[in-house]
Amino acid sequence: MSYSKPRTDPRVIRTRQLLKDAFVDLLQETEIEKISVNRIAERATINRVTFYLHYRDIPDMLEKMSEEMIEDIQLALSRTPVKPSSVEGNDSLVLVSLLEHIAEHAKFYKVVLASRRTPVFTERLLNMLSETVALRLENDSLISKAGIQKDIAKWYGSSALIGTIVSWLRNDMPYTPHYLAEQFALLRNQNA
Repeated sequence: MSYSKPRTDPRVIRTRQLLKDAFVDLLQETEIEKISVNRIAERATINRVTFYLHYRDIPDMLEKMSEEMIEDIQLALSRTPVKPSSVEGNDSLVLVSLLEHIAEHAKFYKVVLASRRTPVFTERLLNMLSETVALRLENDSLISKAGIQKDIAKWYGSSALIGTIVSWLRNDMPYTPHYLAEQFALLRNQNA
């Protein structure tokens, strides 16, 4: 017998999206410390009590939003084609998928990653990317042949990637996801 995740009521999804959009809009305008549940509810055109049906408080909302962000990114990464021609090709396709997802939701990512107002999102993404880079390094014999410690390579790779994404967002995404992924791959190969 297989169990599947219970389907969420569309009204709940819609209300959470309204709250999330209201929060992101408010973050564009003001510091996080100045945002109240009342302001979020008012902007979302819902009752304040409705906010509390979904979240305990603003930190709980941030935590759940960051969890959703990671789930959305992991879902976007899992859509990568299965049979790439090489490991580098696979890495490039995964990066393109990640960047396309971020570009598609640019308003959200610009506020939560490119601003310094909500470090919880950047920290979560950095942790997820560190795990992804660590998995890639498990099969990279060049790192050990070069005498580079895997943990240092993981820190370097994930920090370079998150730094590139944040700068790309802060500069209004002047390059396409595909071009940025190609450039990142060239840099990575140059340093290998």
